[in-house]
Amino acid sequence: MADDTQGAAAPQPGNAPSMNLVGQYIRDLSFENPGAPGTLLGGGANPAFNVSISVGVKKQNDEIYAVELTLNAKANRDETVLFNVELVYGGIFRLKNVPENQLSPLLMIECPRLIFPFARQVLASVTQQGGFPPLMMEPVDFSAIYRQNLAKLAAQQGGAAAPEAGEAPKPN
Repeated sequence: MADDTQGAAAPQPGNAPSMNLVGQYIRDLSFENPGAPGTLLGGGANPAFNVSISVGVKKQNDEIYAVELTLNAKANRDETVLFNVELVYGGIFRLKNVPENQLSPLLMIECPRLIFPFARQVLASVTQQGGFPPLMMEPVDFSAIYRQNLAKLAAQQGGAAAPEAGEAPKPN
């Protein structure tokens, strides 16, 4: 039987890029239900929702990064605030042997994609425990957010040329 790797360098297991989720945490959780119990009793028009999400990365050491999602959700009916929730949900990731040009997309797209379902569940649970139907966020396209942030960064740099493919802003 012929060896398919003949003439090719075999990958070194110790040098292969790897990403591991070490842990997850809630850094901040705030839920305000200012009109309770009145807002839970009254019917009326469907509420208006405003939901936002942002991603932050903090380097802990050479291999460890904390990736945090900040989710803000607010529901209003007319001028009345029904609820306001802020959640900062994080994941601790160990990255080894990741090429520099792949580091930022990995931290800003793939890592948030892994922890988002857990943050979404916390948000749904806390709104339900506050007396409302669970707020189920739609899936998030972290790749689109990343591209928007790159475009914003290029614009802030005085119209300088956008980063080339594979280049990205460095996480702090």
